[in-house]
Amino acid sequence: MGLSVLDELPVAERDGLPEADHRLAPTSMDEAARLLDHASELGAQVLVWGGGTHQGMGYRVGPDIVLSCENLTSIVAYEPDDLTVVVEAGVGISVLEALLAEHDQTALLSEVPGIATVGGAIAAGVSGWRRSRFGPTRDRVLQATLVTGDGRVVTGGGRVVKNVTGYDLPRLATGSFGSLGLVAQVCLKLWPLPSTFRTVMVESPEAALDIAFRPMAILETGDGAWCYLGGTSQEVGEQSTALGEHFVDELEWPEPVSADVVVSIRVPPSELRSVLDGLGAGRPYVAQFGVGETTVGLDIGDIDLLPDLRTEVEDLGGALVVTEAPAELYEEFDPWGTPPQTLEIQQRLIARFDPRRVINPGRLPGRI
Repeated sequence: MGLSVLDELPVAERDGLPEADHRLAPTSMDEAARLLDHASELGAQVLVWGGGTHQGMGYRVGPDIVLSCENLTSIVAYEPDDLTVVVEAGVGISVLEALLAEHDQTALLSEVPGIATVGGAIAAGVSGWRRSRFGPTRDRVLQATLVTGDGRVVTGGGRVVKNVTGYDLPRLATGSFGSLGLVAQVCLKLWPLPSTFRTVMVESPEAALDIAFRPMAILETGDGAWCYLGGTSQEVGEQSTALGEHFVDELEWPEPVSADVVVSIRVPPSELRSVLDGLGAGRPYVAQFGVGETTVGLDIGDIDLLPDLRTEVEDLGGALVVTEAPAELYEEFDPWGTPPQTLEIQQRLIARFDPRRVINPGRLPGRI
C-alpha cells in the first residue's frame, strides 16, 4: 500500500480542525481501516476528531494526520420497538435525538450537545445530566465496532438489550479516547420519554434528594438549584408540590460552563457540598447532586489555585480533570491528576489494539 492512500481519501472540510500534514475524512469503516493501517506502517500520529467538543480532555496530541468523522454520519438501523439504534461515529447527538423524539424516545446523551457527535461522546466517556436516574453512558452501549490502530475492524457486544454481562468491548471503548481504535459504529440502548416533564426550583438540593423519587437530575448553579422530574402527570404533580411552588412544565437545562479554563471535579456525592463551599463566589459552575460531579469555570488568573484544589479533591477520594484550557496549561499542569493503579494493565490492553500507538498517542493518564 503506497503513499497514494493518503491522496485517495476525501479531504476533511470541518471547521476548527488542528494543523496536520493530512486532514482526511473517510466515508466508510473500510476507508478508515486503510488510513489507519497505512498510518501504522508509517508510524504516523493520528488524531481522531468528531465535533471537537471534547478535545480539551487529556494531554495534547501533535498529529501528522487528523481523521475527521464528518463523513461517517449514517443511521445504520433504528428499531423503535426494540429500543435500539445503530449509528456511525459522526452522527450529531442533536440530529440523533431529534430523530428519536419523533418516536418519544431518547439515547440519554448530552442535553445541550452543540455540535458533539455520538462517537465523540462515547470515546470521551461523557454522560448527560440525567445520569442521576438512568446511569452512565457506558451502560447503554450495547455494541461497538472499532477500527484499530493497525487497521483491523473488530466488533464486540450485540444489538439486543438483554446482552452479555461483564467488562466487554463496548465498556472498554467507552472513555478510551481512541486508544483502542476509532469508535466507528455503536448500537445504543434507548429509553422511552416520559409523558410529563417539570423543572422545579428548590431551595436545597440536598433536601430535594430526600423528597424526590428518582429525579432525572438535581442541579445547582450560581443562579440557584433545580430538580428535574419526568413521569406520569400524577407522580410529577405530587413530587412538584412537595418540592416547591416555582416550576415550568418542561426541562430547562443550564448552559454548559464556558470559561478560560474548565475543570470537572468528581467526588463522592456526600462530599459535593464541601467542594462547592471551597470554590468561592463568582465562579460559574454546574453541580450534579446525587452524582458528585461539578463542572467549574476559572479565569486564567485563577490557575494557580488548581494544584491545591486537586490535592483537596484527591484527598476526598475524587479527581479533578481539565476539560478545556489554553494549550500551554497542559504542559504546566497535569490534565488528569494521579494516574490510576491499573496503568500497566491499560498499557498492555492498548498494545493489543494499537501496537504502534498510532491513535491519540500520549493522551491518556500517565501519557500512555
